[in-house]
Amino acid sequence: MTINTTNENGTLLVTLAGRLDTTTAPQLEAELKKSIGSNKMLTLDFAELEYISSAGLRVILAAQKVMNKQGEMVIKNVNETIMEIFEVTGFVDILTIE
Repeated sequence: MTINTTNENGTLLVTLAGRLDTTTAPQLEAELKKSIGSNKMLTLDFAELEYISSAGLRVILAAQKVMNKQGEMVIKNVNETIMEIFEVTGFVDILTIE
């Protein structure tokens, strides 16, 4: 998995490519802990994300909890496969997905 981050004016943009699974979730978790800081907005771009496992969902949920306290989080460009996972797990009710 590839993670690219851009941080401008209190907005952190994280672009993911590949698979977010048991192997790569710790990498994303570490990057988010390092990068979120005091940002008021976290945008996750899933345009190139192919798959997300339960380990990846856990990291996304943890990021949402942090952002609930200090701002907001949006997930963009979710493909059909990942959207189905979000729907089955009930994450569509927790996350802001555009």
